Amino acid sequence: MNNNVRELRAGQGWSQAHLADLLKVSRQTVNAIETGRYDPSLPLAFAIAKLFSQPIEAIFVPDQESA
Repeated sequence: MNNNVRELRAGQGWSQAHLADLLKVSRQTVNAIETGRYDPSLPLAFAIAKLFSQPIEAIFVPDQESA
């Protein structure tokens, strides 16, 4: 799954650690989501979307192969 979490986070001027604190996850989890190595759970995806005031579909987009 592709996402634009890194761009949204950078736009806020937040570090991965700060975003992790806001989401109550580890910095490693944020890094893994940003690099596409980990797809967040649905509750975490909703939390990310709420934090950035974006619909989930605007942040997370399925890979072309899996669509």
